[in-house]
Parts: sequence; structure tokens; C-alpha cells
Amino acid sequence: MISIKTEKEIELMRVAGKITAGALDEVSKYIKPGISTQSLDKIAKEYIISRGAKPTFLHYDGFPNSICTSIDDVVVHGIPKKDVILKEGQIIGIDVGAKYQGYTGDAARTFAVGKIDDEKQKLIDVTKECFFRSIKNLKAGSRLGDIGFAIESYANKFGFEPVHEMGGHGVGKNLHEDPYIPNFGVAGTGIKLQENMTLAIEPMINMGTYEIRVNGWDCRTADGLPSAHYENTVLIKKDGVEILTKTADLEANNLE
Repeated sequence: MISIKTEKEIELMRVAGKITAGALDEVSKYIKPGISTQSLDKIAKEYIISRGAKPTFLHYDGFPNSICTSIDDVVVHGIPKKDVILKEGQIIGIDVGAKYQGYTGDAARTFAVGKIDDEKQKLIDVTKECFFRSIKNLKAGSRLGDIGFAIESYANKFGFEPVHEMGGHGVGKNLHEDPYIPNFGVAGTGIKLQENMTLAIEPMINMGTYEIRVNGWDCRTADGLPSAHYENTVLIKKDGVEILTKTADLEANNLE
């Protein structure tokens, strides 16, 4: 069942989104060769709690940590560990959720660890642009399939593929709500989006095949090539969208 948020709920989600984005910004300061993913998890958890919120992911369906740390060929759901140390040339996806007074924000970014090669940088840039292409003309009355079509068509221009088995979702009182949002699709198909729906739109783009292998929480590309992830919680408005998880770079550019 799709949840249409009230104005009060939207205000709470704005707070949750701001805390989620702040946690991403805080973690990003420490991403460098030599740091453990467990240390990054601790930084995010302390930030979220200090803002009066709770880490959404912690113990969610048994997940043991506050953030997901997905390195290179790990698509999503990477578990932070003391003995997983970041190395020069890797890329890492950081997925964060913060719950404030019963409502959650959800966002992810993929970062370079030190200096990375041009192809990995292109993957990060294309994945980010896939998100912005997907919301460019999004508004109340748009079709769900418009989102996936925009993501897939842009990724394919560079020989990249969106993951087919996982996608975005509604978000609010629960981390995962209806509707499910594939990262591929046909424009003009699917349900009509309604004003005051809140969605987590999250392109997961693979450098090679779209196929993945899942073993418990471990989710990797089937061919071992890198994957990137970019996600924001957005509010569907009458004439566009509002990004509720604007990180510092988006705030600086005054992006909706």
C-alpha cells in the first residue's frame, strides 16, 4: 500500500533527511586509504545519535551495523568490519539511514578512496547523473516507469548496466514501503506518482553485466567488475521533486 504523507509527516521526513545527509557528509571527511569500514560506521552512528535520531539500518532484518560500506564489486549491503581497511584506488558506496520521531531518510553516495582510475570515476559520475536524469521531469502525474527508463537509457550510453534484481522504494515510517522502483523500465508505464509520495530513488550501476550474486548480505557483481550507488529520498510535488537528503555539495549548488 502506497503512503501519501501529511504535511506534518513531511516536516519530520525533512528532519530525518537532513540528518541522513549530514551523516554522509561527516563520513565522507574520513574516507581515505588506511581507515577501517568499522571506523566509518562508528562515525556515522555517533553523528546520527548526536542529532536525536536513530540509525535506521542498525538491526534492520538483522543487519549488524549503522551503515553499509560496499567496496568495488560489492553492489550494496557491505558490512563494516574492523579488518576491512580501505586501499588506494578503491571505490566505496556508503548507504545511510536516520530515523527521526518515527520517520526515516535514506541516501547513498559512492566515493573514491584516494586516486582512482578514469573508468571508476566515470562510473561514479554516470551513476550520479542517472539519479538526476531520473528526477529531471518527475512530478505528480509522472509514471513510475519514467524513473527506470531515464536511469537505464543514460547508463547504457556508457556501456554500463543498472542492477535488475534490486531497486528503489517508497520510504517513510518504514525503510521499505511501496512502490518498488526498478532501475530500468519503459517510459509512460507503471503507476501514476501522486503529490506527497516520498521515494528513495537509487541507481545501482554496474561497469559490466547487470547480473549479481547474493549470499546472505553479501551482494556482488557476477563478473567482479565495480558497481556504484547513488541515492536520495525525494518528495513528489505538484510541479517537481524536493530532495530531502541534500548533502553539502547539493546544498552548495542549490539543487532541489
